Amino acid sequence: MDKAAFDEMNRAVIEEFRATGGKAGGVFEGKPLVLVHHTGAKSGVERIAPLVPLLDDGRIYIFASKGGADTNPDWYRNLEANPSVTVELGAETFTATARILEGAERDEIYAKQVDIEPQFGEYQRQTERVIPVVELVRA
Repeated sequence: MDKAAFDEMNRAVIEEFRATGGKAGGVFEGKPLVLVHHTGAKSGVERIAPLVPLLDDGRIYIFASKGGADTNPDWYRNLEANPSVTVELGAETFTATARILEGAERDEIYAKQVDIEPQFGEYQRQTERVIPVVELVRA
């Protein structure tokens, strides 16, 4: 999918998310969804990424899978540069800090996501990179 088509898909998902109080159809049907507002590392422009999180015991985790691509998604590079974000979850909006998980903690959370959303296991098998896991810690 080219960038213009991807941007249009994201725009439609964001619009639907906001119109339905946090839900979306299509590939997101029946899945939790968050909108992560982040700042472009180079541009300084606010961006919004719709992502399928793991909601676990009051914590929110997101996964830089990029569908199993060999590079991390742009939003992940932006969070590395500026971890301050705004999160939309359902009808709630709050500020948070992105914390990158490492080692056993990362592996445990990724395994939980694979149990719930098996396609994340396939994403990891498709790439040699270790897919990053990020906790969105409420401010």
